[in-house]
Amino acid sequence: MKSKKILKSGLHALIWKENKWHIAKCVEVEVASQGKTRLEAISNLEEALELFFQDEKVSLPKGLENLEIFPLKMGYA
Repeated sequence: MKSKKILKSGLHALIWKENKWHIAKCVEVEVASQGKTRLEAISNLEEALELFFQDEKVSLPKGLENLEIFPLKMGYA
């Protein structure tokens, strides 16, 4: 089951397990990482995000307060 974690930066991550690895993916930007534990995956994602934004003169996305993520069930025609 996927879970949501709020990162220190105000960005959000989806975290799930694939085989022996925990995957952490940022919702607002296309950055992801992995680790042997949930905490390691989150730590690796935070490091990847720091590198991603290191030389950028960007601000965090606005208007994303109270972001909630819901699983959707879809049928195919």
